Amino acid sequence: MSVAERICQDLQKLPKPFQVEVFNFVKYLESKVERQTDELTWSNLSLSLAMQGMEDEDGYSYTTEDLKEVFS
Repeated sequence: MSVAERICQDLQKLPKPFQVEVFNFVKYLESKVERQTDELTWSNLSLSLAMQGMEDEDGYSYTTEDLKEVFS
């Protein structure tokens, strides 16, 4: 039996108010996944735009040291 099937089976045993609470929690988790996906998409886009055109620069090779920020 899959996890989803076990959840459905156990959910049916709960009183209606608790079923609604479980449903609300599932919706919360869905929105959390969507936010994480959106954040990753924007992060990748931002990095892509920041790096745009760098491959066209002649004679300069970036290293990991170039990525480090120094605070004094």
